Amino acid sequence: MNNFEFKNPTKIIFGKDSIEKLTKEIPENAKILMLYGGGSIKKNAIYDQVKTALANASITEFGGIPANPEYSVLMEALEVIKTENINFLLAVGGGSVIDGTKFLSAAALYGGVDPWNILTDKIRIEKGLPFGTVLTLPATASEMNSGAVITRAETKEKLGMGGPGLFPQFSILDPQVITSIPERQLANGLTDAFTHVLEQYMTYPVGGLLQDRFAESIMQTLIEVAPKIINDPTDYKAASNFMWSCTMALNGLIQQGVPGDWAIHAMGHELTALFGIDHARTLAIMTPSHYKYNFEAKKEKLAQYAERVWNITEGSTDDKAYAAIEKTEAFFHELGIDTKLSDYTNDYEGTAETIKQRFTDRGWMGIGEHKTLSPEKVEKIVKMAY
Repeated sequence: MNNFEFKNPTKIIFGKDSIEKLTKEIPENAKILMLYGGGSIKKNAIYDQVKTALANASITEFGGIPANPEYSVLMEALEVIKTENINFLLAVGGGSVIDGTKFLSAAALYGGVDPWNILTDKIRIEKGLPFGTVLTLPATASEMNSGAVITRAETKEKLGMGGPGLFPQFSILDPQVITSIPERQLANGLTDAFTHVLEQYMTYPVGGLLQDRFAESIMQTLIEVAPKIINDPTDYKAASNFMWSCTMALNGLIQQGVPGDWAIHAMGHELTALFGIDHARTLAIMTPSHYKYNFEAKKEKLAQYAERVWNITEGSTDDKAYAAIEKTEAFFHELGIDTKLSDYTNDYEGTAETIKQRFTDRGWMGIGEHKTLSPEKVEKIVKMAY
């Protein structure tokens, strides 16, 4: 295993009716900005539960954060933070709302002129405005990590940020919230979490035996509960395992001591920025092509994944590795997730060249676990996904 240092300071409050514990986690006399998305929390009782728990607190609300947290909208929220002297943020939502809150946490204390530079200059955030979360959509594990991704429609960009100052102080995870989530979003959450694990697992062996088995167990659990979640979101046992698997998939634990890839995310983010495709679906688009293009570099782990996760034991290493790619794509299809760019847009021609140029302009000359995927190679992988 590789050397590593690991610290995750986020307090997790998990289980039925845990939203009512919110009042114990926020400092007395805090001036709170409550952030949420399109208003679904007002239809499924989560909003009322939060407001009841914080009945005696000073709360300002900011709704309307879109599915890909949009910079211009977040700048409006930043103005509220400054004018209302907000000193605590509360994200009530899924990964997009939480990511947007992380940006605001950083931007509220940023001393520069343009907060967008936090992303373009890859500024590591050591301290942010304190915040907590109430998770309403399992998927991204943003509720227990220090990373975020922000979209800017004006420039059609989607960029990441992070740092130790952006861990939530606490996150409340009540699996009952998934009963009101549309099937499309449930499928997205399953796909997103599954691909998060693959990005940290599907590289090359480094002797991280426990890390591999952590990753494999999360994927096995997601495969097992996926049909139950889709068919009956009120199944609390399945919902609990789904929610915790999503959190564990990207809270930092399984990436310790092992290499990470993240090329699928880098390419997928561009598809969201260019076409507005759901984040999880861009990952499903890029995953099969990425593994096929990089087959020789990844086939040992692909074959291991085939054996341990998909129970494929017959054939050569190559046979098992190819079968694993096919099984993964079939899993996405079973969730109703299409895996070709042409399934989402007729304007796909030229996409690969555009992404190649964007990576070149940013100086992203080598991505993936070996840092060997040049913009030219990225172009080929994206074309394979048409």
